Amino acid sequence: MATTPQKTHRPDELTLEVVDLIGSVVARYHEEYEEAAAEHALTGAQARLLSLLSLEPLPMRKLAQRLRCEPSNVTGIVDRLESRGLVERRPDPADRRVKLAAATEEGRRVARSLRDSLRFAREPLAGLSDQERLALRDLLRRMLDA
Repeated sequence: MATTPQKTHRPDELTLEVVDLIGSVVARYHEEYEEAAAEHALTGAQARLLSLLSLEPLPMRKLAQRLRCEPSNVTGIVDRLESRGLVERRPDPADRRVKLAAATEEGRRVARSLRDSLRFAREPLAGLSDQERLALRDLLRRMLDA
């Protein structure tokens, strides 16, 4: 039995407005993130990698997956951060054949400073009640889980 293709409907005006607003939020976030990275003489990619490593050491392959880039790009980024004393390579205790990239103490300090310098949305979010921020968080989580 043949199935008929579902008709695709044009999104309603409200949906289009929400999508445009999300795009604006993302663009402003990236712009401020790049500015914050530049203040630390980092590229955006270096700052993102350092932020990830400030949470936990990760194998190069996992870093590439999280950053959605080629492992060879991650190697170059880690090399540059390592030369600045922000990242180090160490053997994985679970598998000594695998190298982990890890933030040094200075790298964690820079990552904290980067995070603290991101002013975007801090003031607008502070203007929302706890209940509104929780609702926004829950809605964003639902969108990401869909």
